[in-house]
Amino acid sequence: MNNMMFGKYIPIDRFIHRLDPRLKIGSLLLLLIAVYYDAGLFGYGILGIFVIIMALLSHIKVSQILKAIKPMLFMMAFLMIFNLLFIQQGNLLISIGFIKIYDQAVLQTLYIFIRLILIIVMTTILTATTKPLDLTLGIEHLLSPFKRIGFPTHEVAMMISIALRFIPTLLEETQRIMKAQASRGVEFSEGSLKEKILSIVSLIIPLFISAFQRAEDLANAMESRNYNPEAKRTRYKQLVWTVSDTIAFLCVIVICSAMVIMSIVLWE
Repeated sequence: MNNMMFGKYIPIDRFIHRLDPRLKIGSLLLLLIAVYYDAGLFGYGILGIFVIIMALLSHIKVSQILKAIKPMLFMMAFLMIFNLLFIQQGNLLISIGFIKIYDQAVLQTLYIFIRLILIIVMTTILTATTKPLDLTLGIEHLLSPFKRIGFPTHEVAMMISIALRFIPTLLEETQRIMKAQASRGVEFSEGSLKEKILSIVSLIIPLFISAFQRAEDLANAMESRNYNPEAKRTRYKQLVWTVSDTIAFLCVIVICSAMVIMSIVLWE
């Protein structure tokens, strides 16, 4: 667990930690939308500086951010290679046999890389600075308008919170299973395609069994504490919106507006 950062809460008292969880969740959603606007390198630079400032205020170390990015490297590499090879727009830069790389493909791949890094870092900041209970309360408050149509807001908030907290556990379990299979002679990176598929199956099946066992243990623990999602709930901790939350929210609005405006200017 110590090697996993994504989904892990850091119990320290800093400015970002004290902000309202509703603000942090809402800001993350707005920034996730803004990051997909094609605002150019200048726009992504502004957003990147803002995210770096948030990370510094959260006292999240560079090594911790790298730990959060590390499990996503394979997916990022696959997407980047896929875009480089299949986007055929702009001027031809490299031509080796059937491999042709264009300048627009390189630019779009760079944008995708920046977007993925920003998304991972922003999500890491949220989970690292927000307690699981606060995260559940924040999601439930944001979904409260849907209660009028019978939407199970508390259950959904609980599931999202538990899912986020299970990510580092499952990643650690994956590493443990891979080491156990490697000690038995299973090679995940060598052999024919059939052997690689069989080795992946030997990883997935124990991982699913372990995940179901952990889910059952959690359900039994909640049931033994007489947890009832349909019961009327009382709150020991109440969420309070402060002036700091308003200022932080205005900063997020300014950043998102700047991304949208720069995207419109570039398209024109």
